[in-house]
Amino acid sequence: MVLRETPAGISGTGSHHRIIPKRKLGSEPFTDGGRPLGSTLSDFWGWSVSDLIDNITRGRLAEFIVASALGISIDGVRDSWAAWDLTIPDPPIRIEVKSSAYLQSWFQKSYSNITFVTPETLAWNAETGVMEESPRRQADVYVFALLAHKEVETLDPLDVSQWRFFAVPTSTLDARKRSQHSITLKTLKGLVDELPYDDVHEAVRRAAMSKL
Repeated sequence: MVLRETPAGISGTGSHHRIIPKRKLGSEPFTDGGRPLGSTLSDFWGWSVSDLIDNITRGRLAEFIVASALGISIDGVRDSWAAWDLTIPDPPIRIEVKSSAYLQSWFQKSYSNITFVTPETLAWNAETGVMEESPRRQADVYVFALLAHKEVETLDPLDVSQWRFFAVPTSTLDARKRSQHSITLKTLKGLVDELPYDDVHEAVRRAAMSKL
């Protein structure tokens, strides 16, 4: 999940119901009062999110990859205001995805230290415009997605074999005696097994049933 600012009220126009986005195809043109400008939404996507190593874009990519691993439909539109990232429908399992990587877009003298941020949050309800009063972890399971590849020349975030995953029950994070704000890779490896893409689905269901 990406942290966001809480939206302010709409001045002078009163309240209104939530705007539900429709999935785009990419072929939609930019226009000037109906006159096509020659560029399309796909051009914007290519311009704005081609850097898959960027922290924000990589985080959304990780959510997409985990959704695919879990068999969750990707036909809709990502809800950036949801209190958690993904939901397995039957039985309902709420999932929070956190990502990290050894390699970044900027110049590096060494690999990045792997730490995942795991704070309690105040859930925002986009349907009612109401925020919860008490912070907590909203999901049932956290999936930590690590882009583990370390060779710049062959790095490909679209290759799921370059990722590793960790599925942790939220109750395990809540019970930790040390930092409640973040967790290191070393600590994660002491809690659960490192997983390839194909094992994520089963591990998440096991984590959801865990009483740890």
